[in-house]
This record gives sequence, C-alpha cells and structure tokens, in this order.
Amino acid sequence: MTALTGYPIAVFVVTLLVLSISTRVGAAIARTKRGLDEHTREDFGVVQSATLTLLGLIIGFSFSMAISRHDQRKQLEAEEANAIGTEYLRADLLPSADAAKVRGLLRRYIDQRILFYTIRDAQRLALIDTDTAALQADLWSAIRAAAANPTPVVALAVAGMNDVLNSQAYTLAAWGNRIPSSAWGLMAAIAIAGNLLMGYGARRAEAESMLLLVLPVLVAVAFLLIADLDSPRGGLIRVAPQNLRSLAQSLRGQ
Repeated sequence: MTALTGYPIAVFVVTLLVLSISTRVGAAIARTKRGLDEHTREDFGVVQSATLTLLGLIIGFSFSMAISRHDQRKQLEAEEANAIGTEYLRADLLPSADAAKVRGLLRRYIDQRILFYTIRDAQRLALIDTDTAALQADLWSAIRAAAANPTPVVALAVAGMNDVLNSQAYTLAAWGNRIPSSAWGLMAAIAIAGNLLMGYGARRAEAESMLLLVLPVLVAVAFLLIADLDSPRGGLIRVAPQNLRSLAQSLRGQ
C-alpha cells in the first residue's frame, strides 16, 4: 500500500477504477433483486448516509494527518538551514585553520542537503546519503580536533555542530513518517462499501446515468490530494529547499 501511495496519479487512477466498478456492481446486484420498497429504502438511506458520513470523517482525518506531516517537513527544512547558518558563523570561534576547514565542509554539506530535497531517483539518493554521511563524519572530526583544547567559546561551536547533525536526522525521520497503511486500507474499505451502497440504492434511471460516477470521482480526487501531500518525492506538492538555497547563495558571496 505504501509503495502505491508514493505515486499520487496512480492512486487516483486505481481509486477511480475500483470505486466505479464498485458502484456498477452495486447497481447490478440491485437489478437481480426485487426493488426496495419505501419503508426499506428509508432504512437503507440511513445506512447509506452513515457510511458516507464515516467516509467523509476518515478522509478529513487523513487529510489532516497529511497536511501536518507536510508542514512538519517544511518547518524542519527551515530549522536545518538555520542550524547550518548558525554553525557557519560559530566557526569564527575556532582556530583559523579549523574554521576554514569547517566552513568549506559546510558549503559542500549544504549542496548535498539541497540535492536531498530535489532528487527523486533512488540510486542518486543512495549516493547522496553516502556523501552526506561522509561529510558529517568529516565535520565532526574537524570540530573534535578543535575541541582538543576545550573552552566555553569552542563549546558553542561544538554544540552548533551537534545541532547540524541532529537536524538532518530529524528531517530524515519526518520524510519517513507517512500515513499508515492501515489508515489507507480503512479508507479504501469504507469507500468501496459506500460506492456499493450508492449503486445498490440507485433507481433504475440513475443506475444507467453518469450520476454514479460523481462519488467515485470526488473520492478519487480526495485520495489524490492526500497521497500528494503525504508523498515527499512522488507528488506535485513538495517541500522546496528555499531556505537552504538562500543560505547557500549567501555563503558563496562570502
């Protein structure tokens, strides 16, 4: 399920197809049975309304989960840029040779972090992760060498480097924090049930019209938006590394 939700367009197509078939199946079942009388149709309407209401609540809850995760990724990108910029300034507190080395490594590190946000290819991402880990090791080695003679001033630079490394870990964790597959499965099950009931309860003229496509299309669009917000790389709505790019440009001018 998680593999599919990483491709919002695929989610839309699959959802529209499955729900359209569910509606038609419900209408076909209704045609093989005696029509609902007025009393039964009233009870059926209660069940149908309750099912669609529950579907709306689950979709709204899932949308809230997706938008909160998207906002968290945006916030962590800003915090990561702030941590790197702060450490770049605190490098002045180190001995001149160590300061120059740390600044050079931080400029390269920023480039890798920007690539992390913009690249979609899995193989290139694996290389970026490897290069990022190597740069982190070099940065920590450089700051550890400067901390051989610890002072309160050097301690600030060490704490700043710790913030840089932690911010990358927080970002990585946030990008892996997706809507659970169980939530997607629950939404899909209720959507299928709702569309089956919609088709089953349709009158003969309605069952042969295009009206039965309205609910599948609306639900498919809702699923598309949720999947797009929830997918860090596969969708059109992505977190752009605006703060990191601005920081990189400002540091190149120094």
